[in-house]
Amino acid sequence: MSDLEPKLLWEHFLELTRIPRPSKGEGPAREHVLGWADQRSFEAETDAEGNVVVRVPATTGRGAAPVVVLQAHLDMVCERDPGSRFDPREGRIDVRIEADWVRAEGTTLGADNGIGVAAALAVADDPGVEHGPLELLFTVSEEQGLDGAKALDPALVSGRLLVNLDGTSDGALTIGCAGSDHTYLRVALDPEPLPSGHVALRIVLAGARGGHSGGDIATGRVNALKALGRVLAAAPAHRLASLDGGVSRNAIPREATAVAAVPRDAESAFRAACEAELATIARQFASTDGNLELTFERVEETAAADEATTRRVLDLVSSIPTGVVAMSPELTGVVETSTSLTTAATGDGILTLGSMARSSNAAALDGMLATMHALARLAGAEIEVRRSYPPWEPDLGSGLLETARATYRRLFDAEPVLTVVHGGLECAVLGQRLPGVELISIGPEIVGPHAPGEKVRISSTQRFYGLLGELLDDLSR
Repeated sequence: MSDLEPKLLWEHFLELTRIPRPSKGEGPAREHVLGWADQRSFEAETDAEGNVVVRVPATTGRGAAPVVVLQAHLDMVCERDPGSRFDPREGRIDVRIEADWVRAEGTTLGADNGIGVAAALAVADDPGVEHGPLELLFTVSEEQGLDGAKALDPALVSGRLLVNLDGTSDGALTIGCAGSDHTYLRVALDPEPLPSGHVALRIVLAGARGGHSGGDIATGRVNALKALGRVLAAAPAHRLASLDGGVSRNAIPREATAVAAVPRDAESAFRAACEAELATIARQFASTDGNLELTFERVEETAAADEATTRRVLDLVSSIPTGVVAMSPELTGVVETSTSLTTAATGDGILTLGSMARSSNAAALDGMLATMHALARLAGAEIEVRRSYPPWEPDLGSGLLETARATYRRLFDAEPVLTVVHGGLECAVLGQRLPGVELISIGPEIVGPHAPGEKVRISSTQRFYGLLGELLDDLSR
């Protein structure tokens, strides 16, 4: 990446791609940041949750300016193709440069939010950026429900002008985001010994593109869990032993696996029915997910749910809402409310189905929660609700926003788009943890942030970094 600009940013980003930083496992990345700060004699502090603040002195003549907080999260979604020899959880990402893009081969890249972390480190190193006193706030476990931000010790942060670096478009200033709830439906499979003459099959549905369960929810991509449930529901009578899939609460599942028992003499008919339903799904999603595949393998399994329980469980999987529920009545083309079945896990005879609802309308979140309670009653399932975070509502009168708009206009000779994103941003939580704080979010163009092949546009990153440097200059005058 030595030829890419801005040079300092890409150097820091490349270092991050070699550091394991899954959610709840950000320790190596945190130590990397602390080591960087120590080398420069910057004061650094860590709270009990593992969030880090690095305090960077102002450049000459800017010491009287207000403190600006630059905030990014250390963790990333660690997805990989099953056959890839690379694994972000081990700090092994195959970074490629193709035309105007930096991308990962076979895994996620970690531009979400490694580019934000790299940008914060770069401006502190960059002698060409004039700024007042900075607080670089690096949070943990953003990809697992914004847990780091929720547990942030407010005493760690003194600044009340906060620029979140987790945006995904250099053409916009993000001023709001959707809130979310997580629900977990737990249904008992009550497994019993298989009748004689049955064989067990492991059925794997793979090849879905996946993506971000917020940003990509309106792109018409296959949800592998929903698709496998549909495949099994179309097959002749069988007994479900397990259903598993999905790796993150905020990613569209790309692969799902089930184990089912069928009468030996009905195995061929079962496979044929599954493949026929997959063909129907493939036609439905031909323009967005053209690489779906289904595989079967005989396995040793001694117990499974009975046929009635299997039908009830598959009906539940089919009924869980997944996709866009409502569009914003105020903002054209913006998703207001959505849900997604994101994880399934079977253990100790219990199937747990995890879903995530998002909305910029708090009342709509309550409505989706009522739907999930109704489904739980109908299916005889237990429900657990985790209220994640509220919507971040725009503040159009913010002085920080006014300055950012003026900076953008001067730099690019255009009016920035003001947007409310459907994904979750830590601003929703930080606005509550830090009373009186003003917030905006900026970032470069990132495509496919939660799926293998994730990529970030090089020219967009240049514009983003230029905007950040000019904004810091303007805020410190």
